[in-house]
Amino acid sequence: MKLETRELNWAGNLEYRASQLLYPTSVEQLQEQVRAATKVRALGSRHSFNGIADTSETLISLSKMPEVIEIDAKAMSVRVSGGTTYGALADALQQAGFALHNLASLPHISVAGAVATGTHGSGEAHGNLATAVSAVELVLADGSQLSAKRGDPKFNGYVVSLGSLGVMTHLTLDIVPSFDVQQTVYEQLSWDKVLDNFAALQASAYSVSLFTDWSGELVGQTWLKRRVGDGLVDDIDQGKFGGFPATAAMHPLPGADGAICSEQLGAAGPWSDRLSHFRMDFMPSAGDELQTEYLVPREHAVAAMAAMRQLSPVLTPLLLVAEVRTIAADDLWLSGNYGRDGIALHFTWKPQQQAVEAILPQVESALAPYAPRPHWGKLFAATAGQLRGMYPKFNDFIALARRLDPDGKFRNEFLQRNIFGA
Repeated sequence: MKLETRELNWAGNLEYRASQLLYPTSVEQLQEQVRAATKVRALGSRHSFNGIADTSETLISLSKMPEVIEIDAKAMSVRVSGGTTYGALADALQQAGFALHNLASLPHISVAGAVATGTHGSGEAHGNLATAVSAVELVLADGSQLSAKRGDPKFNGYVVSLGSLGVMTHLTLDIVPSFDVQQTVYEQLSWDKVLDNFAALQASAYSVSLFTDWSGELVGQTWLKRRVGDGLVDDIDQGKFGGFPATAAMHPLPGADGAICSEQLGAAGPWSDRLSHFRMDFMPSAGDELQTEYLVPREHAVAAMAAMRQLSPVLTPLLLVAEVRTIAADDLWLSGNYGRDGIALHFTWKPQQQAVEAILPQVESALAPYAPRPHWGKLFAATAGQLRGMYPKFNDFIALARRLDPDGKFRNEFLQRNIFGA
């Protein structure tokens, strides 16, 4: 359809510039639309805060494509359509007795979009969501189809691909047997004790998130998602980090309604209802926020957090909340955790984009000694010349993209500035 109304991203901070937004209902129709386009981008669940999905000409949404969730119990895998949300996939897997290894904070995001940008959950032993991908199916610039599977020579370049190789129509993901999780939130842990024992804290649960505004001597909230039966050491329960368990459902934003968050207070329940922070049947907020995230090597975790605390006078006035999580290393070329275990420093900002963008160079300068890699779907200041040195396979990815899309049909201003400009 021709754009007759303003098309915005989830946060409302970006208006897409496309002249048309198309909704194919079959792979064959998608192939025709891609083949006919001069410039085209795939549009996911719009939960990106920069122009990564933008284009001057044709946007294509997969939201009206047939939903595919095909479970192969023998292979312990699931083939899923790219436009499917993680919430829908998680429900289907749970009903069949299976699980994914992890979920992101929001279950509302599409599988293809999350994978293509390296989106993650938390847990020191768990890679980002893209690490579960064992095969991808793409529609290329000429309308042809390409399939690649784990073990193929270039496969690790196809997964976190930023939409620059083609439209990801289907993915095959590893699955595991279903499991139950207990979630407990602790308030006001001591920063000193957390930093002195960060590794022990991260080992105390399947997934750990610290929520803070970087000011003061206390961590605002610490969310522990514990897999039932893991028998983890309960140092945090015994007060070794200070603080106390919450007695009511909490929301990461102080004062916000915890009822829209995944169930807490230690009640055991399926992974599909606990690993995300928010419930699928509620939107976590009106969306009027901005986000930034940097991934740094795990060995620099304490130093990087200390640097952010020192920068609190700059950060805190613009923050709604910040979150710290851990992610395991992987071998996906443009992943923020390529070749290194890491932590994610996530910033949820007030909707003041000019002020936020003005301080991002200062944030990146403070983190520079710790080799920060930005989340591809969020706001950051670094450009291709700076990013090139952050990813050992950066040039290999550029070569792959130029081979599959020699005329740059899938490239846009974001990719030119942050990838191909190098």
